[in-house]
Amino acid sequence: MSTPVIGVLALQGDVREHLIALASADAVARPVRRPEELAEVDGIVLPGGESTTISKLAALFGLMEPLRERIAAGMPVYGTCAGLIMLADKILDPRSGQETFGGIDMIVRRNAFGRQNESFEAGVSVRGIEDGPVEGVFIRAPWVESVGAEVEVLAEHGGHIVAVRQGNALATSFHPELTGDHRIHGLFVDMVRAAR
Repeated sequence: MSTPVIGVLALQGDVREHLIALASADAVARPVRRPEELAEVDGIVLPGGESTTISKLAALFGLMEPLRERIAAGMPVYGTCAGLIMLADKILDPRSGQETFGGIDMIVRRNAFGRQNESFEAGVSVRGIEDGPVEGVFIRAPWVESVGAEVEVLAEHGGHIVAVRQGNALATSFHPELTGDHRIHGLFVDMVRAAR
C-alpha cells in the first residue's frame, strides 16, 4: 500500500510541528494553502490558532467551500484546538460572522479552559491510544459541550470532553504536535489509510 499524502492547513498555527508529526507517523506531509493543493491530499490536519482568523483566511484563500465539500464527502480530517472548533457543527459563543467547516455533530465552547496565561499540560487517556496517556498541551483550549449520537467520545479532562471522533473526522482540544508524542497522529494516519 502506498504512503498516504496528508495535508496541513497552512493558514495559521503549528503547521511545521504537524508536518513533522505526520512524517514521523509514516505519511507524506504537505502544507495546503490553495484549493489545488487540497485536491492532491488523502486527508488533512486543521491546526490550532484562532478559529475566527482561520475562518476568514479559509474564505480569503478560496478553501472554505472545497474543505466543507471534501469533509462532507468523507475525507479524513483531524483538528487540534481551533481545528476542533472548525469541525464543530455548532459553536456556543461564535464571533460575529464566524463560520466552520463542520463535520462533527458537536457543540463547542471557545477558550473554555481559560486565557493564554491559564494554559497547562496534562496527561490524557485517549480511547484507541495504547501505552498510557498522551501529554496534552492546552492553550486557550475549547471543550466539547455536547455530542450527537454518532460521535464517539475518546477522552475527557476535568469532566469535559476533549477528544472526539465521528467517522473519518477526529478532533482534540489539545495540541499533541507540541509534545513529541506522535501516537494521535499515528491514529489519524491509520484512519487515512483505511479510507483510501
